Amino acid sequence: MAQIRTIPQSAQPKKGCGPLIDPLSDPSRPLRQQIFERVRAVGQIARVQLSKELGISPASVTTITSELIETGILEEVQTLRDAESSRGRPAVALGVRSGTRHVVGIKLSDREHTAVLVGFAGNLIAGEAIERTPDAMELDALLDAAAELLSRVCAKGGVEPHTISALGLGVPGFVDSEKGIVHWSPVLTERHIDLAAALRARLAVPVVVDNDANLVTLAELWFGAGRALSDFAVVTIEHGVGMGYVINHRIYRGARGMGMELGHTKVQLDGALCRCGQRGCLEAYVADYALVREARTALNLTHKETQSVATLLESLYAHAKGGNSAARSIFRRAGRYLALGLSNVVNLFDPQLIILSGERMRYDYLYAKETMAEMQELSLDTGRDIPNIEIHAWGDLLWAHGAAALALHDVTERLLGSSREMAAQ
Repeated sequence: MAQIRTIPQSAQPKKGCGPLIDPLSDPSRPLRQQIFERVRAVGQIARVQLSKELGISPASVTTITSELIETGILEEVQTLRDAESSRGRPAVALGVRSGTRHVVGIKLSDREHTAVLVGFAGNLIAGEAIERTPDAMELDALLDAAAELLSRVCAKGGVEPHTISALGLGVPGFVDSEKGIVHWSPVLTERHIDLAAALRARLAVPVVVDNDANLVTLAELWFGAGRALSDFAVVTIEHGVGMGYVINHRIYRGARGMGMELGHTKVQLDGALCRCGQRGCLEAYVADYALVREARTALNLTHKETQSVATLLESLYAHAKGGNSAARSIFRRAGRYLALGLSNVVNLFDPQLIILSGERMRYDYLYAKETMAEMQELSLDTGRDIPNIEIHAWGDLLWAHGAAALALHDVTERLLGSSREMAAQ
């Protein structure tokens, strides 16, 4: 049986940010990028330790870090040799100079919009959230919402919006991250929108766009439990069902940038209608609108049409906890479908860890012992235990943190990822 643990946000690692990559796993990156990313990942590190960990000469480390200091990317910081006391000669370590560059991460959803302002070292400076109605928006309204969030979070952090180095944006739906195109999203009325280009034109800052499930995965990879793992899966259960997957410390998006759509894998031919327009998707049995659809019939809630989905879900959950057999059966059915989806993830990818995340994970029926037992039964019997499962109770800003990680990666690639001389960038 898989072990299940619930991890609060406060338990997530705080020192440094970014994946703790094995230096041998991606030797093609420029050496200066490897050095910078190692410094940012561990928070602070001495030059001699950098030399050992990266397997390069001390002279090379000194030369490259001096260039990075001159350009304002790294800085020298003093640390105590003896961590147990204040005595001891101060040692010089390297750290990221976070005050010179900032990024913003934004998540737009059909419940609320969130944003974070983050320094180049990954440190949170400010956060902002705006509640909204669940209706899909036209493009201009979405651009207005992003502009308002950018303005408000930058005002909180004392940063001018036009000075940020990049903006990362996440939306639910089918997103081609490489091209910045949103082919379909429940928060947009139009399809096949070049959202990255539209935002760049509106905000006059570099913009990168991705699917919101990928943002949660990036948040785990950069700030959470996935930093030291080479392969892991994140399954999100919110208004829909999403998935992100990390292979060899890198998020996998597929050949066209739209892979890992677990919520739209088919679990029933000619089954329930999904909001994507097709039938039989996993999401159509597990997501909030699926639970409410079942509840309105089973619990005779048709007279409460005007109530919000969140209110109806809370009513359903209260009925289930109170012993209502119909309410219990709705969650039990959703849990069985979730077990089917998770077992497919295990059989396809064999991840080190599966992280379940999202607002709906507070409904413990979705990961009850019966659900996990069924998941194990549906997984291949290889003689080994199935991957452990963790329930991560991050706050609402989780998604925006993932968008900030997307922006940090973009800035790092533009600054350090090419072979051009830094002075020419």
